Amino acid sequence: MFNQDLLRVGINASGAITRRSLLQLAGGTAAASGTMAFLNAIGVNAAEMKKDGRACILCFLNGAPSQLETWDPKPNTENGGPTKEIATQMPGVTFAEWWPKLAQSKHVSLIRTIVGKEAAHERGAYHLRTGRRLTGTTKHPHIGSVAAWKLGDLASDMPNFVSIGNTEGAGFLGVKFAPFTIGAAGRLPDNIVAGVPAPRLDQRMKLLSQQDADLGQVGASAISNEHQELYKRAQKMMASPRLKAFQTDAEKPDVKEKYGKSSFGQGCLVARRLVEAGIPFVEVQRGGWDMHENLWQRMPTNAGEVDQGLNALLEDLKARGMLEKTLVVCLGEFGRTPKINQRTPEVGRDHWARNFNVLLAGGGIKGGQCVGKTSENGQEIVDRPVDVDDLFRTFCHCLKIDADEEMITPEGRPLRIVDAGSPVKELLG
Repeated sequence: MFNQDLLRVGINASGAITRRSLLQLAGGTAAASGTMAFLNAIGVNAAEMKKDGRACILCFLNGAPSQLETWDPKPNTENGGPTKEIATQMPGVTFAEWWPKLAQSKHVSLIRTIVGKEAAHERGAYHLRTGRRLTGTTKHPHIGSVAAWKLGDLASDMPNFVSIGNTEGAGFLGVKFAPFTIGAAGRLPDNIVAGVPAPRLDQRMKLLSQQDADLGQVGASAISNEHQELYKRAQKMMASPRLKAFQTDAEKPDVKEKYGKSSFGQGCLVARRLVEAGIPFVEVQRGGWDMHENLWQRMPTNAGEVDQGLNALLEDLKARGMLEKTLVVCLGEFGRTPKINQRTPEVGRDHWARNFNVLLAGGGIKGGQCVGKTSENGQEIVDRPVDVDDLFRTFCHCLKIDADEEMITPEGRPLRIVDAGSPVKELLG
């Protein structure tokens, strides 16, 4: 473990002090030694770093959905299989047959030519959640942790990043920006209600603090500081009036029905409630997309749940005046082979990262756009490849985060939020 209070300062258009100047002020030792109290006390234009009302909801399809069975079908071709296509609101653009609601949405746009570099689940999920490949020992932050840092409020009584399901962590950004993970949508998080009276709880917290102080005195101050940070966050959250955002009891039955009864649909409803309560980043997941076999048997249920829940989310955000500032992204960790495998008893598609698709809406995304084109057999990019860096630059643009701002790793190495690339200008209104 290491000290999590790392230097996270960059050039600010409104005149915030630069990282170089700050290091000079600190004698050049702060990043290396972890003496961040000095830096924290300065409060470098902290209020200006927050963008009012900006938020992101990431719908992650664990297992990697097939692009040919989602939003880039290839009907009547050898690779297309039995999948039929349906018309969309985008002229000349079709979706696979299982997406009728999103096909008629005026809010969505599409990138069909994402170029990935990882075709293994763990590595691909890391890449598409952090924007970086899993190499070396450095643990990079989830884009949600970056959003928590740049858009969130450390003094908040609620987490700044919530994930419904396990996800990547905050990496070297530390526990302050780590995801608060819940197992199920629609109810209060587990163990959030105190099991003892307040005076006794306070006494227990004091004992824990003393134990951690003792831990710090024997050389484990970083761990001790982490524990203290988690305790403070937990206590604040237990007393928060905004905890009700996790619950859906207050929602009308027709609203719940609109999202669907699936875990994913109800997760989308909770995501809307959390963003409405001021949480800047929420991840919702739907697993079951690793379809090496039985692909066409499984698609109707999987796609049906996501099509219903995601479309309801977009319509609800629009009706509440929230869509303009809320970026919604739906993707998986990579795509699937255009060629159908020969697995038994029922065939499917294997891992493929050379080209796959991503759906985006809101947050400044111009609806009705389709970026990129793949070949008739789906195996090649014909027009407009989009790298993962380009995708993450687009995220940052929509959230008004400076993608060139530097983070400092525990080794003292400066890293830009996004290393390279450019925002996908065709998507930006």
